Amino acid sequence: MAQITAALVKELREKTGGGMMDCKKALTETDGDVEAAVDWLRKKGLAAAAKKAGRTAAEGLVGVASNGTTGVVLELNSETDFVAKNDGFQKIVSDITAIALEKGGDMDAVKAAPYPGSARNVADELTNAIATIGENMSLRRSAALSVSDGVVASYIHNAAAPGLGKMGVLVALESTGDKTKLGELGRQLAMHVAAANPQALSTDDMDPETVERERTVLRDQALASGKPPEIVEKMIDGRIRKFFQEVVLMEQTLVIDGETIVKKTVKNAEAEVGAPITVKAFVRYALGEGIEREEQDFAAEVAAATGN
Repeated sequence: MAQITAALVKELREKTGGGMMDCKKALTETDGDVEAAVDWLRKKGLAAAAKKAGRTAAEGLVGVASNGTTGVVLELNSETDFVAKNDGFQKIVSDITAIALEKGGDMDAVKAAPYPGSARNVADELTNAIATIGENMSLRRSAALSVSDGVVASYIHNAAAPGLGKMGVLVALESTGDKTKLGELGRQLAMHVAAANPQALSTDDMDPETVERERTVLRDQALASGKPPEIVEKMIDGRIRKFFQEVVLMEQTLVIDGETIVKKTVKNAEAEVGAPITVKAFVRYALGEGIEREEQDFAAEVAAATGN
């Protein structure tokens, strides 16, 4: 029997897009004959993933999971919303999100981790799922937040199943106080983040280039008014404060009541929680954000399918 080397497995994977374990089995079954192994995979339907890998995947689901002091948010994309509603796809997202929680959100560690109930790792299980479900999929991104003492709260918007939806948010709160009350505050803030989409946690966290660009625009607008230079600078300072109120989490008005500034809401909650509270970080994943979607000509697709 021919020796099944790593180089042979790599060659077959590049030709077919098949999973590592599937390629190894195909080579074993065909005594190391790569071309015969390609046919073996095709017959099993496991080479189909290669053809699908180039197609845009901008739908799918965002998953969140938390164990109290650590939380993770993850995005797994598919080509269509129809697949995102599939129970099998939802199970894959839930399983991988749970693995990501164990691995601290490290994408390489997640992809290399064993997939539950399978001889494959996560990356190969996804390749197998592409062939089985019939759509391209992409494990796009993952992030984790942790606190030493406190709560990492989560929120899912447009939920499709528990912990799965179109948008996922994590908010990390550090405090020695009552964890139940802290969790309630964290969920409120996570819902606010989902709605308000802040760019930064505090004014100190704002990208300096973004702030300077905003100042330049505001300065040009103020100078066009013909006001004296000292008035112009005061106008700029006032408008920058307003800009921060729009894009900085701690300076925003809480969406839930429409009145209280977020940092005041956190301060007010300290009495109920029974200890000081620090908002350490937040993460907001909206499904498909930043992905350039292909324009589809459905009439042309139908014509091509019918031979017209």
